[in-house]
Amino acid sequence: MPAEGGFPADAFARLAELEAGNYWFESRNRLIVWALRRYFPQSATLLEVGCGTGFVLQGLHAALPTLRLSATDAAPEGLAIARTRVPSASLRQEDARDLEARDEYDVAAAFDVLEHIPEDVPVLMRLRDAVRPGGGVLITVPQHPWLWSQADEVGHHVRRYRRRELVERLHAAGLDVLRVTSFVSLLLPVLALSRWRDRKAAGAYDAREFHVPHAVNRALTVALTVERWLIRAGVSWPAGGSLLAVARRPRADAAARQ
Repeated sequence: MPAEGGFPADAFARLAELEAGNYWFESRNRLIVWALRRYFPQSATLLEVGCGTGFVLQGLHAALPTLRLSATDAAPEGLAIARTRVPSASLRQEDARDLEARDEYDVAAAFDVLEHIPEDVPVLMRLRDAVRPGGGVLITVPQHPWLWSQADEVGHHVRRYRRRELVERLHAAGLDVLRVTSFVSLLLPVLALSRWRDRKAAGAYDAREFHVPHAVNRALTVALTVERWLIRAGVSWPAGGSLLAVARRPRADAAARQ
């Protein structure tokens, strides 16, 4: 079976160079760490499916050094970089659609993975089965089909999600949804303009929205920090560049399996 989404093998090294210090990747890491602490504070083990270069794993390890981390990815090129970033993590090559773990982890997660895979509900079911009854599932995906642009095509996406669609898929996979919020919400007008320009521009996609001057990067980081504070205070943004979903495998699954 081909790697999920057919992500180009030579893209991992370029991605690793971009991630550290970038406003989007750093802010997403901080949001993920917050969600894990807020909703699953007693977690001792976490599985990340589709870990790519290991940037999220690295952020989790720095923030929660006692958390035992495991991860999978279909691409050996991504795993090779992830091993250098988090040597203590248990990593293995495995397609998200073939995930074999059962009742093993406290939390399973997929960050910007589902949009690459046509069979998203079966993958969510495998994430559900990978955690113990009562365990957590964390998901991030790009939001709004109307934001579709060259960035999605270059990234080998098959969809961008509406909020309702993501919730329906989580329920279809047998998960209880605890929280859904958009993020990159305060920057949505800027993102929409950037994607509109991409659709109008001729030539190859240049990822200009990630390659920004240092001062602009700092300003965008501040905006996303304010946004994250409001999420922590209880605001669930209705629109944004991405969606965060927090779900739980029902505890009743334990009785059903006996």
